[in-house]
Amino acid sequence: MSDNRPIGIFDSGLGGLTSVRAIKELLPNEHIIYFGDTARTPYGSKSVDTINKFAQEIVQFLIENDVKVIGIACNTVSASSLKNLKKSFPEMTFIDIIQPMVEASRNIVKEQAKIVVIGTEVTINSGMYEQKIKQILPNTKVISKACPLFVTLIEQGLLSDPLLDSAIHTYLDQIMAQEKPEYLILGCTHYPLISDRLQKFYPDVKILNPALSQAEATKKILFENNLAADPNQDAKYTFYASDLSDIFQNMIEHILADDSSEINFKELRL
Repeated sequence: MSDNRPIGIFDSGLGGLTSVRAIKELLPNEHIIYFGDTARTPYGSKSVDTINKFAQEIVQFLIENDVKVIGIACNTVSASSLKNLKKSFPEMTFIDIIQPMVEASRNIVKEQAKIVVIGTEVTINSGMYEQKIKQILPNTKVISKACPLFVTLIEQGLLSDPLLDSAIHTYLDQIMAQEKPEYLILGCTHYPLISDRLQKFYPDVKILNPALSQAEATKKILFENNLAADPNQDAKYTFYASDLSDIFQNMIEHILADDSSEINFKELRL
């Protein structure tokens, strides 16, 4: 038995494309509908009420497009809005990006390790990563750091710009030197797009990408609930953005390079 309906994925902007990439690699026959709220990004400095409103609008749109599950490829929404979304849309299965990373850390993180979590202001202020990690790994030390400029710079396509390097050093040099953590959790789906820069500056830390754990969780949920697509299906990818910029399209083409799948771009203002 198979279910050929698409997987829905959304983010505040183009960062969630890292989740698309991870899910695509694990589930190459699944259709995907992605919505990036590029006109209203970044979410991380907005009020929780505003984030909730935006998330509700996007989820309603994805449900109207008959998605079978929804991946929240946004740590900010996962931290602030997951409970409200589950309450508003009880029939939909949501796969957030924080819990799968926390669960995966059981088998990754060493006892009494130090972990630095970086993310948006809303994600860091929620304390979600620290609370959940300490529940299952009580002897770890979790240090959280908001890096609000990262999303803006990434959304502008400045992935190798000196401005980005300066922001990385400003936010992280002191923490990395003082704490000497073994692990760095990328608590925003934009951040894997600069993981090479982070690894260059901090070569001794192991970088953990929650998008990979979310993809594993998505695969598990689909197969356990008979929602997986026909293995012979040719996947189609449809990307919606509230502001369909050249940067957004170029990033998608980079992520799906050398892929012959059907790809569609559409602009949609909510």
